[in-house]
Amino acid sequence: MEDAVPAPAAPADRFDWRRWRDRLLASPRFHRWAAATPGMRWMVRRQSRRLFDLVAGFTYSQILLSCVKLGLFEHLAQGPRDASALQDLTGLSERSLDILLRGAVSLDLLEWRSASEDAGKRLVGLGMLGAVVAASPAITALVEHHQAVYDDLKDPVELLRHPEQSTQLRRYWAYAEDGYPTSESKGTGSGAARGLAAERVADYSELMAASQPLVAEQVIAAFDFGRYRCLLDLGGGQGAFLSQVAARHPSLSLMLFDLPAVAERAKVRFAAEGLGARVVCHGGSFFDDPVPQGADLVSLVRVLYDHPDERVLAILRAARQALGDRGGDLILAEPMSGTPGAEAMGDAYFGFYLLAMGKGRARTAEELSLLVLAAGFDRVRPVKTRVPLQTGLLHAIAAPRESSR
Repeated sequence: MEDAVPAPAAPADRFDWRRWRDRLLASPRFHRWAAATPGMRWMVRRQSRRLFDLVAGFTYSQILLSCVKLGLFEHLAQGPRDASALQDLTGLSERSLDILLRGAVSLDLLEWRSASEDAGKRLVGLGMLGAVVAASPAITALVEHHQAVYDDLKDPVELLRHPEQSTQLRRYWAYAEDGYPTSESKGTGSGAARGLAAERVADYSELMAASQPLVAEQVIAAFDFGRYRCLLDLGGGQGAFLSQVAARHPSLSLMLFDLPAVAERAKVRFAAEGLGARVVCHGGSFFDDPVPQGADLVSLVRVLYDHPDERVLAILRAARQALGDRGGDLILAEPMSGTPGAEAMGDAYFGFYLLAMGKGRARTAEELSLLVLAAGFDRVRPVKTRVPLQTGLLHAIAAPRESSR
């Protein structure tokens, strides 16, 4: 082994162990030695698997997308089926279906429920991950949405070099394409977003409504809404978050603020759920219109991360304005960069997603806290959620102003 490990270079000031580690891991001799040494094989296998998963990740995602588009999870949620039945349901050839099933089984999306020499008679059921997808319309909606993401990232270097280019995500999130003023637009900041027509906001509003329960469940479990009189949800979309809060806290008064076309969709939802008399919907722009007052708690759920810092500060100031002289509390829930155990979510996934979307970035809890304080809040603290991968949570307090005491 003496010649298998490159000797570290003599340090100028102090030993740079990372440089030594890099040289070690780049050494073919070290890899041969580690793979042949019982106590080191686990590391070689683990690193090889991680690297292969990075290379193969796109293929894995396409297997998941194929299962969703073909309705396999929906079919198998009713019980196991044999491969011949699935061939009829999907319209795939025997060979194509076999390739898809084997791939999905290897990813724990599906699992074999019986063995048979006749491939067509083998029973197939949901795997552990597939059962989760089958039970969650939110996950299904997000998987289908990612066709646009995959298309936008097909040449990531080109996107990095020209982030201003038109993308499917910019067109999908209509306010991302229209929401900033141009030299021809008038107004103090929202550009054309305030006047977006109903058809321009429909698709993304439906996606947000479908995926919101994943976040709402984490927020409601982590924060006590029972202490408050009135909640204002800024950027509340079609009202999915408020609907869940309303179900848990029947005595809480509720208000929603979003772009006019989105707020109208929320009114329809609340009316259908029997909440029309309990929730007041306001249409407007963070940047051009006064926000409604009277709440003692304001929520911003997945609103800030797709805006630049100056817009985030404007939104947070609007939240502080909504609380008025009496003050009150703010909860801020969104994906956060640097989340322990979920670093790839904030920095890799949302970094490139928002690059394709053309605006915003995931921020650390510390960065968001500084913006919250700069907007006029007095204290801010992180709140632990059960699944940080789904959302991070901050709780800020605005003390009453002197005139109200």
